[in-house]
Amino acid sequence: MPEYICGVDEAGRGPLAGPVMAAAVILAPHNPVAGLNDSKKLSEERREQLYVEIHEKALACCVGRAEVEEIDAINILQASLLAMRRAVEGLSLLPDHALVDGNRLPRLPCPATAIVGGDGSEACIGAASIIAKVSRDREMVELDAAYPGYGFARHKGYPTKMHLEALRRRGVSGIHRRSFAPVRRLLQE
Repeated sequence: MPEYICGVDEAGRGPLAGPVMAAAVILAPHNPVAGLNDSKKLSEERREQLYVEIHEKALACCVGRAEVEEIDAINILQASLLAMRRAVEGLSLLPDHALVDGNRLPRLPCPATAIVGGDGSEACIGAASIIAKVSRDREMVELDAAYPGYGFARHKGYPTKMHLEALRRRGVSGIHRRSFAPVRRLLQE
């Protein structure tokens, strides 16, 4: 019987706005995806190509998320772990083992191993990194239309100079993380 190994990674821990998302991916050993790596080391165009190929070839793939309200209530680390758990629990196949990027493990329905830098060393984690990043980036582009003037399509919610200036000028939106220092400071002023 084949052993199902899923890779797990998150995207969006650092931004001041939007959800944190995680992906769980079980790759098909007989149908490899070439060029998998840490999503941050790939161009946006290459990530988009790999996103499609991973969905076509993977045995199972799921995106989990934690919303802004959850991030503010339980903190970004716990929200990231929650998104990871939701991604694994949402897979159409129950994995025998999970390989998780980082040094912390979420509570999962299977045994798991944390691997620091795993998105660059384990293909399944690299795949999860790409799925999580592209999924979150696409959502931030959609949120840019719902919350115009902040530039979410460009900076994806990260604390760039442009974002911080828009935040000061326009105020805190409904998708800003109120527990993050730059947003919290603005609310206190």
